[in-house]
Amino acid sequence: MKLSLDWIKDYVKIPDSIEMSRLAYDLTMSTVEVENVADLGAQFSGMVVGEIKEILPHPNADRLRLCETDIGGETKEIVCGGTNLAAGMKVAVAKPGATVKWHGAGDPVVIKNAKVRGIESYGMICASSEIGLFDLFPFTEEATIVDLSAFGARPGAPLSEALELDDVILEIDNRSLTNRPDLWGHYGIAREISALYDLPLAEFTPYAPQPCDRSFTVQIDDPSRCFRYIGVEIGGLSVKQSPFKVRSRIWRVGMRPINAIVDITNYVMLAVGQPTHAFDSDNIKGHITVRRARDAEKLLLLNGRELSLSREDLVIADDEASVGLAGVMGGAKDSVLPTTDRVILEIADFEAISIRRTAARHEARTEAAIRYEKGLDPERGDIALSLSMKMFAEFFSGMKVTGFRDNYPNKLERASVDVSLDWLASRLGKRIESPDIEKMLTRLGFAVTFTNGGKDMRVAVPTWRSTGDVSLPDDIMEEVARLYGFENFEAAPIATSFTSAINQREIDMDRGIREYLAFRCGMQEIFSYPWVRGEYLDAIFPNREGMLSISAPPSPDEKYIRSSLLPGLLKSVSENLRFFGEFALFESAQVFKDGDYSSPYDKREFLPCQRRNACGVIVGASGEAGVLFRRAKGIIEWLPRYAHIESLTFAQREKPVWADAVVWLNIISNDAAVGSLALLSKKTALGCGIKNSAAAVFELDIDALKPLPSRTNKFEHLPEYPRTEYDISMLLDASVKWEDVYKAVTSKKDPENLIRGVSFIDEYRGSQIPEGKKSLTLRLIIGSLTKTLTSAEIESCAGTVIKRIKKAVGGELRN
Repeated sequence: MKLSLDWIKDYVKIPDSIEMSRLAYDLTMSTVEVENVADLGAQFSGMVVGEIKEILPHPNADRLRLCETDIGGETKEIVCGGTNLAAGMKVAVAKPGATVKWHGAGDPVVIKNAKVRGIESYGMICASSEIGLFDLFPFTEEATIVDLSAFGARPGAPLSEALELDDVILEIDNRSLTNRPDLWGHYGIAREISALYDLPLAEFTPYAPQPCDRSFTVQIDDPSRCFRYIGVEIGGLSVKQSPFKVRSRIWRVGMRPINAIVDITNYVMLAVGQPTHAFDSDNIKGHITVRRARDAEKLLLLNGRELSLSREDLVIADDEASVGLAGVMGGAKDSVLPTTDRVILEIADFEAISIRRTAARHEARTEAAIRYEKGLDPERGDIALSLSMKMFAEFFSGMKVTGFRDNYPNKLERASVDVSLDWLASRLGKRIESPDIEKMLTRLGFAVTFTNGGKDMRVAVPTWRSTGDVSLPDDIMEEVARLYGFENFEAAPIATSFTSAINQREIDMDRGIREYLAFRCGMQEIFSYPWVRGEYLDAIFPNREGMLSISAPPSPDEKYIRSSLLPGLLKSVSENLRFFGEFALFESAQVFKDGDYSSPYDKREFLPCQRRNACGVIVGASGEAGVLFRRAKGIIEWLPRYAHIESLTFAQREKPVWADAVVWLNIISNDAAVGSLALLSKKTALGCGIKNSAAAVFELDIDALKPLPSRTNKFEHLPEYPRTEYDISMLLDASVKWEDVYKAVTSKKDPENLIRGVSFIDEYRGSQIPEGKKSLTLRLIIGSLTKTLTSAEIESCAGTVIKRIKKAVGGELRN
C-alpha cells in the first residue's frame, strides 16, 4: 500500500524535527513495516516550467517547430514536434541531464543537447507520457504537449514545485497490516502517528442530514452479512474533471483518476479506508435492497465481465435486478455514466469472510474487496459520509441531497477487555506505572478504568479495533509494549536448567533423509504448494476418493490439497523437461487425507490425517528406463545406512495406480509396505505432459519408518590377503529375478568362507540372446582370511556358485 505524507499531514501536523528516517523507523517498530520511502519530486529532477515566447518553422522539417522558450531568466531554442504548441503556453521542459521516456515507452533516457535536423536544440519540451504524468494529463492525439498554463507557475520553477508534487511516498508491506483494518487509509496511519508522538489528530465534522424531497428505502435482507448501509441520493451533478489536487493525490498512491464523481469515491476510500460506490440514480428502479443472489443470476460488472452468481454471493439490487456485487464491484449498467447527473452514494459494511469468498470465487480481487475482507467497523461509515458530502458540496455548487437512508440494524458494541496489572507486568518483563499505561492506551483511542483497588483495569476498545483485532489481554499487552517501544525493554537472561539431552529421532531422521537424497544422491529438493491442479490428479489417480477439497481455493482448478506428493513432483518434471533432459528431484512434506485425526496437542481437536512423505523422481532418456529404475532402487537400498533407520526390503504386493505394469516394487519395513518404487507408466507420463522421457519414481511414508538410536556401522579390518573380483555371465529364463539369483548364492554358508561379496552388474537382452532368455552378469568378491588363493581355488569357488545358480533357477554359463 502506498501512502502520501502530504495527505497524512492533513490529519496530523508532524513537526519538522521528526525526520523521515525516524518516522519510517518508528512506524516499522510499532505499527507497520515501511518497505520504502520514495521522494516523489526526485523523479522530476532537472525538469522546469518553460514559457514559449515565439514559435518559428523548422527550416529542414515540416512537422517540427523552433520554440523560443523562457526557462527562468534565459531563453533557449528547443526543437519540438508537438501538435498543440502556442505562443504564451507554459510547458514542461526537461533540461539536459533529466531522465524521460521517449514517447512514453521504452527505457528511460538521459536528455542531452543535440542537433535535430541540423538545428541545435536545448533539452526537450515534454508530453505528459514522457515524464510519467499521463494519468494526470491524458491525451488522445499523438504528440500532444502537456499544457501547464492553468497553474500560474513562473518560468524556471521546478516542475515538482509547480505541480505541488514535492511529496514523500511511504510503501507499506500489506502483510504487516492484514490484522489491522483500521490502517487501510491515510487517516488510520495518521491516528497511529498521533499516538506515537502524542500529537493532536484532526476530527471530521459529522454530517447532519436534512429533510429530503424524495423518500426511498434501503432494505437489508441478511443483516448477518450486511451490518450497515448508508444510501444518499444526490442531484445537481455532472461528469467532469475533479480538481488537480484530488487527481494528483489519487495518482500518487497508485490509482487512476477518472471523473469527479468516481474520484470522490476513490479519494474517500484512500483517505479513511472505507470503500464507497456511486450508482446512477436514473438507472435504479425503485429502492435499494441488499440480498443474496439467485442461483445463475447474471451480473455484468464495470470491467465488462459477466458473472453467473449463486446463493453464496451478496448483491445490491433495485426492484428489478442486481446492480452490484456487494463489497467487490458495481454493475456496468447502473454505475456512473457519461450522462449521469444524479447518483445514489453507497457507504456500507459487509461481512469480511463472505466478501473474501465471493472475490476469490469470481477472481475479482478489487481495492474495495481487499479492505472489506479485513473486517471494517460499521462506525467508519460516519467519517466516510462526512468527507464524501463535503467533497460533493465543494465540487458541485448546485448539489442537492434528495434522499437519505441509514439502515444500521445491529449497532457495533465496543469490545471490553479485563487485564490484571500483575499479569501485564509479568508478561512484559517490566512494570510500567498505571498512569503511563492509561496515557498510552488513551492516545490509541482506548478508555481505561482501574478496578480492584488499582490492581486490575477494564479497557474499552475503540470501534475501529473492535471487529476482532483486540479481544484478549494479550492484545492489550501488545498495544502497551509497542507504544512504550520494544527497543526500550532491557534484555534479561532466561533462567532454565537442562537435565538430559533432547534427542528427537524423528526430526533427525527426516533431515537425514533429505541430506542423503541431496548430498549423496545428487537430487534437487523442491517445495510445492499443498494444492494441486486437477489435470495432474486426473492423470495419476482414477478418482478423488480420500482427497480433501479447499473451501476457498486459489483457483477453480486447484480446489484439492495433495494426498500424495507425486502430482506436484510430476508438474515440476513437466516444466523442467523444457530445459533439461536428465535430472533428479525430490520433496519431503506433509500430505493430507480424509479421515478424523486427533491432534497431538489437543485431543479435543480433530484434524484431517496428516503424514509426512518423501517422493523422488529420476528422469532421463526413454531408452534408459532400466538404468533409471536401478538407480532409484539403489538409492532406497542405501537409505537405511545413511538415514539411520531400520532396514528396507522389496516385494511385489500391491501395484501403485501410476506405475508401469511390470517394473514396480513395494518398499517393505517390518513386513509392512511403507512406500513404492516403479517406472512411471506411459499413460500417467503423457497425462502429465512428460513425453520422450522415462522416469523412475519412489514414494515413502516417513512417519512409518523407525529411526534407530545410533549408527549400525560395524568395524571390519582391511583384508590382509588379496581379493579377486570374478564376473560370471549366466543365460537364464527371462522371468528369473535377481533376488532369486542372489538368494541362491548366499543362502548356503560357504564352508571355507571365501565368498566376501555378491553384486549385480548387468542384464542384457538382444539379438545374440535366444527368445525368452536373458543374460545376467554378477560379480563375486573371492578371498581368504588366512592365505593368498591360487587360481585353482578361485575357479573352484566360482564353479560352486555356478552349480548353486543352476540348481536354484536353471540356466547355463554364457561363454
